[in-house]
Amino acid sequence: MPDPRRDVALVLSGGGINAILLELGFLRRLSETELWARVGRIHGTSAGALAGTLAALDRLDDLEEFLLGIQPEHAFRPRPVWQFPGGLHDYTLPATVEARIGSPAELGSALAAADVELVVYATDVSDHPVGGDERDFELEFSSRTSEPDVMGRAILASAAISGLVLPVAVDGKIATDGGWVRNFPFEHAYRNPDVAAIVAFRYIPTYPPSNAAFLERTRERLERFRAVPPARALLVEIRLAQERAARGEPAHYGELIVRLMRVAFARNAVVEERLATERETSVRELGLLRAEVTRTALAAAPPWRRKRLRSELDERFDAARFPFRHDRHVPTVIVRGSAGADSLDPTFRGDEPWPDDRKRALIKRGYDLTDKALETFEMQ
Repeated sequence: MPDPRRDVALVLSGGGINAILLELGFLRRLSETELWARVGRIHGTSAGALAGTLAALDRLDDLEEFLLGIQPEHAFRPRPVWQFPGGLHDYTLPATVEARIGSPAELGSALAAADVELVVYATDVSDHPVGGDERDFELEFSSRTSEPDVMGRAILASAAISGLVLPVAVDGKIATDGGWVRNFPFEHAYRNPDVAAIVAFRYIPTYPPSNAAFLERTRERLERFRAVPPARALLVEIRLAQERAARGEPAHYGELIVRLMRVAFARNAVVEERLATERETSVRELGLLRAEVTRTALAAAPPWRRKRLRSELDERFDAARFPFRHDRHVPTVIVRGSAGADSLDPTFRGDEPWPDDRKRALIKRGYDLTDKALETFEMQ
């Protein structure tokens, strides 16, 4: 049975290095409030899955040490152009996490024993040649029901940015970045009847113009082999890619996938929050309508009929099947944050390392945004 004292859910969105640094600040600020002891569930996708893991284990100091020590190549190491069929990058994050935080099995076992339940989301890209209309392509893994090794791998699958790396196998499924289907898993927290309040962080991404410098570097390296026919053919393709980049178009197919990924992730997060707002409006309006209808009907009815009429009206409203939870209001605060001028390169193709001062600035930004949002949040 869920612990009734732990009735607050946290929701953490995806968003790469910038999101997880902001989320650390968000979690730091929450850990200073009375809400922290009431957190019973954390729903996270991608960066939010990794941040949620150490939050569920109450290891925020370890999360900070991990983030201050990580550099782009520790998460996604760029591959040469001719290796693109195997992914734009090598997925080095699993090895980094295992070396610095714990193996998938160790993390899964620790989560299974934790007071806080962690739920993470990945996208199912398994091959299903027969059928498909009933699939929603969402994979959900809970630390309460998944085997430890499966849970640990699911966290890493959720963070496997599919515009950069190939998917991974988890419990018989081929899984990739959960942002495609649920980048901001607010809905699942809202629908849980054991949740009395939700505190969420949603990363608002900003992206710098595409950096095609790596194409120029590749072209310069290949120039010395231009007499070799395959190298000469590849040089032609690289020049065409540079021309496309100069026009603001995707330089190559991999970049097109990355752009589409960004659109899908941002869109489904916006829709998730919009639906939550509309649902809360419906809850409030239905409550007002119920009270008004009941009041008007009772006023018009003879005294001897009112008790029975009230019972009939209550039964009718209670029996109504609306596609949203209509019997209660869930207090919610959503902290929305972008990286601003301190944004770290999310493409993993730049030569610039991630400086500590900008990392710390993003952590503080997340802390300050949360501090401001909590000023107006009241539990009921």
